[in-house]
Order: sequence, then structure tokens, then C-alpha cells
Amino acid sequence: MICENHTQVTQFILLGFTNNPEMQVSLFVLFLLIYLVTLLGNFLIVTVTSVDPALQTPMYFFLRNLSLLEVCFTLVMVPKMLVDLVSSRKSISFVGCGTQMYFFFFFGSSECFLLSMMAYDRFVAICNPLRYSVVMNRSLCLWMALGSWMSGVPVSMLQTAWLMAHPFCGPNTIDHFFCDGPPVLKLVTQDTTMYEMQALASTLLFIMFPFSLILVSYTRIIKTILMMPSATGRQKAFSTCSSHLIVVSLFYGTASLTYLRPKSNQTPESKKLVSLSYTVITPMLNPIIYSLRNNEVKGAVKRTVTRKVLRKLDVP
Repeated sequence: MICENHTQVTQFILLGFTNNPEMQVSLFVLFLLIYLVTLLGNFLIVTVTSVDPALQTPMYFFLRNLSLLEVCFTLVMVPKMLVDLVSSRKSISFVGCGTQMYFFFFFGSSECFLLSMMAYDRFVAICNPLRYSVVMNRSLCLWMALGSWMSGVPVSMLQTAWLMAHPFCGPNTIDHFFCDGPPVLKLVTQDTTMYEMQALASTLLFIMFPFSLILVSYTRIIKTILMMPSATGRQKAFSTCSSHLIVVSLFYGTASLTYLRPKSNQTPESKKLVSLSYTVITPMLNPIIYSLRNNEVKGAVKRTVTRKVLRKLDVP
């Protein structure tokens, strides 16, 4: 699009959280620690689910993919956010903004579908345990994981290309800490009704459709658990789902507050806080949730750490 009598925007300014230098330093230290914990926790999950023989099952295969997704998801926003907290000029190029937005949509949509695949895995394990190994075979798991990763391509390409094709001829200040769709859309210098309708339809499809699959899976799971005669069996069945349920609640709860809440109820500050929860906090909590609430993961972590320590000490 051509900006008549105006210059096309070539870079954006990200306002971030605050202009107070002391507060920026404190936030930098806090977010850096959170990011390091996120990387350590998720890479630990990837490592133990890859090398421990007891965790070579579909559930931990999908968990490994979730941890990889979380690492990629945070890599899109957090390093740039940390640099901006210690920089005097918080700018990002037009192309850089579009690239960040593309990968944000890509990994976010992929995670929605991966969480639904994990729910289906738990559905088969609890509702049809005798055929679990046949149904959830290696080939199907690979295709489900690949489909989850690639599901983010259509929405990310469509939403990013269409939004960034609009004219940006006026202000270039984004009241956010990364290039998200809604705050960037406010800078467009023409009517955006059609884009907003398309974005809402995409959001409903790529957030609510996989969430509906999760609801259907867990409705069947809960019915099956309640029909189990043994209290121990019910407790064991529910424990295999509890971590996933917590992760789903955190991810979809914060995403819904951001993208499905009426605009009139959102302020830039509240949107930043909610966005911070699912872009920074939730990826840190996920490996902690799976580690603390899963005895198999805790045991695998202990075995992996013990092996590495013994290897360094040259103990046979």
C-alpha cells in the first residue's frame, strides 16, 4: 500500500513496560532468571524423555514436543524484550516486526493443536487401554506431532501477510513489549473491519476448535474414570491427566483473556500483563508442573542427573 503525502513506516518503537531506569534493571534481572529457568526446565524435559528408556511412550513423546515448542515460543519474544529493557531506544524494523508476529502466531497455533493431540493420547490411554499401543503407534504419533507443528503455518502466513500489507503512514509506537496483532493493528491508517473479522474467525478456529477437541476428550475421560470400580484406579487415571489439564487451563485461560475479551474491557497495561503470563510465565511453569506432579518424570530426572554426576566422577 502507498502512503500518499506521508512516509511509509520503516520501523516501530516498542514502549515495553516502563521508562523508569531502575525498574527496567529490576525487570531485566527478573525476566532473565525466568527465561533461564524456562530454558533449563524445558531442555531437561527434552533430555530425560529422549534418553530414559522408561519414558519412551507416546505421552512423553508429545511432552517432548511441547517443551521444544515452549523453547521456540519464548525465543521469539523474550530475548528482544530483554534487550529493550537495557536499551535506550526500543526499536524494531518493519520486517523484524512482521517476522516476530509470524513466528508468534505460528508457535501459538501449533501449541493449541499439540495440546489437543495430548488430550487425545490420554483419551485412548484411559478409555481404550487394551488397544492403546496399537492405536497410538509410532507412525500415528509422528503424523500427529507433524500436523500440530504445521497447523500454525496457514494462520500465521495469512494473518501476518494481510496485516503487514496495510498502510502504516502515521504513528509508529506500539504500546506493547512485542509485535502482537491487536496493538500493531491500531497503527494502520485505513479501515480494518475486514481484517478484524478475518482475525476473529481465525482465532475462533485455531483456539476454540482444538479446545473443543480437548473438551470432548476429557468429557469421555471423566465418564470413564467415574465408572472405574477402584478408588486407586480412579486416582491413578486422574493423576496421568492432571498435569495436562493444568497446562491447558493456563494456556487457554490467558489466551482467551487476550483475544476473546471485548476491547472495551482491555487496557494496554492489562493486556501486557496477560500476554506476559502466557509468553513468559507459562512456558516456565509447564516443565515444573510436569516434573512435580509426575513420579515417572521425577524418577527419570534423578536417574539422568545421577548418571551424569557418576560419569564426571568416573564411578563405574
